[in-house]
Order: sequence, then structure tokens, then C-alpha cells
Amino acid sequence: MPEPRCWVVTEGHVGLVNQARGLAEAAGFEPEVKSVGLRFPWTLVPPRLMLPPLGALARHGQRLAPPWPDLLISCGRHGAVAAMAVRRASGGRTFTVHVQDPQVDPRRFDLVVAPEHDRRPALAAGDNVIFTRAALHRVTPERLAAAAAACGGRFAHLPRPLVAVLIGGTSRRHRLSAGVARRLAASLAAMARAHGAGLLVTTSRRTGAGNEAILRQGLEGVPAVIWDGQGENPYFAFLGLADAMVVTSDSVSMISEACSTGKPVYVADLDGGSRRFTRFQRGLERAGMVRPFDGTLAEWRYDPPDDTARAAAEICRRMGLA
Repeated sequence: MPEPRCWVVTEGHVGLVNQARGLAEAAGFEPEVKSVGLRFPWTLVPPRLMLPPLGALARHGQRLAPPWPDLLISCGRHGAVAAMAVRRASGGRTFTVHVQDPQVDPRRFDLVVAPEHDRRPALAAGDNVIFTRAALHRVTPERLAAAAAACGGRFAHLPRPLVAVLIGGTSRRHRLSAGVARRLAASLAAMARAHGAGLLVTTSRRTGAGNEAILRQGLEGVPAVIWDGQGENPYFAFLGLADAMVVTSDSVSMISEACSTGKPVYVADLDGGSRRFTRFQRGLERAGMVRPFDGTLAEWRYDPPDDTARAAAEICRRMGLA
């Protein structure tokens, strides 16, 4: 009997891919990752009114064509449209799961896995909807331990406690200005000196070269390793090695991944924000998982959320794989 086939279908953004791929891996699948994008004029049509031909979704030569997968996990607006189209084309044989709010009737999927801070009446009423406290991800204790063991020697010169600093940047809702970058660098440097801590710093493509330069200048003389973007990303190693973490407020995914470790997580505010991000952060604060970053460093513990494993178990149950 052939192995069940799984597709992960998104618009190609790293945050979306990691959520859907992490769910597939937790359910025991090695997924085929596909990137889709709507073509004009479908980009002008609201998702609830849309069911375009599969050819309108192709991107980078990645066609959506038979043989159809047994499981399709989508994330993002275009991924949701692709999942609905494949479900129709397969005659309902493909089990479709959408991660995040699809902005359409959840009954158009076999299962919807939505974050609690996106809750709306149509989702709350669905018997095929489960809610998560944080974003899904690919972080597992095994993955972090392996990454830490592989990279640990490179950072052995840094003092303890080790603080991983995960820096995002300007997005649709947030802005990392030069002023904020200077204040963040100054607070991190003061924290490191006050507590004798070492810093493991990684930035993203959204950080910007100018802000990276500000951060490097502000952390001169501080025991820190700042990833320069060369070679393999040590992100998992940083999570595995760190005793605590500072994460910028623009990324639900990075905050969720940091909280999956059960270690202290501080959230450093950027300019901007939204009610959705505020609901997410306040929920984690009430659960004792995160605290606002104020330049101090404390130690606390909590039970990390098990959202990815819980959603994966529900997929297996509904597919008869449990």
C-alpha cells in the first residue's frame, strides 16, 4: 500500500510555510511543499466568492495536478483558495486542512486550525474548527537539541546566561525605525552588562541593513554573536542553547516558537501594532509565558503550548490514522 501523500500549499512566505509544514511533520508526513499565487483578475475577487481554475494558481512552474494528495495543508489567503480548488477537483478525496482564519465558511475545508486571537462567530460555530493559543511551528525538543549540539561549540566563548534575541522588522502592521533600533540595542547592551549575559542575535530580511548596522554598533563591546546571514541559519541552535529570549513584537510566529521552549520570553515592542497582535500578546502574558522587555532579566517557567501536536492528533483522528 503506497505511503499517504501530503502537500503543503502556501504563498511561499517563510512564516506560512513553517506553520503548515510543522503541522504536516507533527502528523507524521513528509510533505511536498508547493507555492501558489493568484493571477489577475482573480486577485480582485473576495475569497468567499472565489473558486478559480487550478491553472490560475500556478507559480514557479509548480502545477497543482493529479495524482491528488491524501492530505493538503494550506496557510494564507491564496493557499486557502488552492485547498478549496483541489478539494473540488479531487471529488472530496483529498482531506483539506487550513491553518489560520480562511476568511470563508469553514465548512469548505475538512478542518480549520485557527489562532484564538482570530476568533470570529463563523469560526466559533464550526464543528470542524479547533483553536490554538499560539501559531503552529516546526520547533521540537529533538530538533533544538540536535541544532544546539551541532553549533554549540561555536558559541562556547559566550558567558551564561545566554539570551537569544530574535529581531524581525517593518511589516504591514509594525515599523522598526532607526530610533527603536537604537533603544533596543541600548537596552540589550545594558541587560548583558548588568547580568553578565551573552547574546545570540539573529535578524530577518525585514530588519533592514541600516537597522542591522545600528544594532551591531550598539552592541560593540558586549559578548554577543550576531548572525551575518552567511551559511546555515543558527535559529534553531539559538533557541536550543538560550536560557531566555527577547523577541520583537511584529512576529506571532517567532514569539510562538520561542514560547514552545518553556523558557522565559520577553517581547520588545516595535512601533505600530494592531488589536489582533495585542490580543495575542496579552493572552500569552496572562498565561505567564511572556513579559514585556524592559531591560531586566528574570527566570520563570511554564508549560509550553502543545498546539501543533494537538492539531496533528486531530488530523490523524479524523483521517482514521490514529
